[in-house]
Amino acid sequence: MDRLPYSAAWLSRWRDDITGAVRAMTATFETTYGHPPGRNDVRTADEDDLRAARDYGREFLAFPEMVTFYESIGEVALTDVGNGCFIHPARDVLHRLAEEGPVFVPMADDPHGMVFGSNSGGLLYVADWGGAVHRSRTASTDDGEFDRVADDLPQFLDRLRRCVTRFVTTGEPGDL
Repeated sequence: MDRLPYSAAWLSRWRDDITGAVRAMTATFETTYGHPPGRNDVRTADEDDLRAARDYGREFLAFPEMVTFYESIGEVALTDVGNGCFIHPARDVLHRLAEEGPVFVPMADDPHGMVFGSNSGGLLYVADWGGAVHRSRTASTDDGEFDRVADDLPQFLDRLRRCVTRFVTTGEPGDL
């Protein structure tokens, strides 16, 4: 995907790329894998999502790229792509933050972040206050073991797009 400035228009193109790839995958999914596909979509933000995006924007750990994301995208659920990938709705991110507090990411530029996504294996994606994205090494944030997977949200989303495309084309999951 070309490097347009990150914006609602960029996200619209990103969503279209993912949706097109997933549509091709689900057309032959049952024949290929022997069972019907699960939920695989990038859901556009609705009114409830927009309210949650405004609430997210008021959090001290919020950063502009994620606010822009939640103003356009309500949720990402790619159940059957590789090991699955999910970007949680803003209201779920806020609920987890209220229940568990910030996540401590020791090696981050700013060590405070919040969980915004996961995969089907239980690994968690955490965005730090500076916008970098980290993946937990285990299905917990308690051990403090994370790997930085992207310098910012647009880079993470582009990696996700490439992983989806690779999986649809080759059947092999990419490393997100």
